[in-house]
Amino acid sequence: MTKYIIRRLLQMIPVILGSTFLIFAMVFALPGDPLAGKCGERPCPAAFAEKFRADNNLDDPLFIRYFKYLGNLLHGDFGTTFQGLNILDELQKRYVITLKLAIIALLFETVVGIAAGVLSGIRKGKFIDNLVLISTLVVISIPIFVIGSLSQTVFGLRLGWFPVTVKNPPGWYDLLLPGLVLGSLSLAYAARLTRTNLSENLRADYVRTAVAKGLTRRRVIGVHTLRNSLIPVVTFLGADFGGLLGGAIVTERIFNIRGVGGYIFTSIHNRDGVAVVGAVTMLVIVYLFMNLIVDLLYGVLDPRISHD
Repeated sequence: MTKYIIRRLLQMIPVILGSTFLIFAMVFALPGDPLAGKCGERPCPAAFAEKFRADNNLDDPLFIRYFKYLGNLLHGDFGTTFQGLNILDELQKRYVITLKLAIIALLFETVVGIAAGVLSGIRKGKFIDNLVLISTLVVISIPIFVIGSLSQTVFGLRLGWFPVTVKNPPGWYDLLLPGLVLGSLSLAYAARLTRTNLSENLRADYVRTAVAKGLTRRRVIGVHTLRNSLIPVVTFLGADFGGLLGGAIVTERIFNIRGVGGYIFTSIHNRDGVAVVGAVTMLVIVYLFMNLIVDLLYGVLDPRISHD
């Protein structure tokens, strides 16, 4: 297990290097002057513009700028924004909010999605199966901004069950409705994935053998079939949680949440390339570690999978 973890950590190094360079190159290849709007409607003074470009290495070639950024990144320095704010400090404040939102979404899609998938899988072709298939298809068909706006209007404005927008800093209850909206799409996929794998495993030879030996249906499904069926579901949920931690830009914009997604959107709008690169680099690192955790969970769900 230790060797496997070390090997995976070493494999992350070229992935981080390659992804950060691509992000860095694409962000700073975008058209637009970072000085635009810094001095209002008038052009910035020459002395200010020269100092600004020197402080942010804007006159250096791309590779030199990237290696300077990479050197700072190895020391835990994600850089500073064009406004002089430390990017790591800004991300730490926002990741607390985004983490709460991601946890709510993950719990919602895991509990409800897997439960719906199990009920649909064991009652294939029955009313509950058709209900799950139709409802999840409807959710998948609707864009997330429509679900968010509709939920905000119905449950926030008309019924008054939840706040329309999220205060800063938000509490768990403030993030409940955005978390449910954020997890709704993944819930539909998790339910369908659980249903498909469970119904296939119920027709497997080892299930018929277990039933022939006298095991109850509950034990066959709960102990044997479900664990094997959850392996692809865990893969999906793990990758989805990594994406959720990167911030959901649309959901955070609808509910005015000052999380990572909102930070990335604001940085793009302000043409703050360093902030965008720093935020997306953190996203890549989080995503890689979530994939490592998912791979380690495979051995827990299926003892036949070895990491030696």
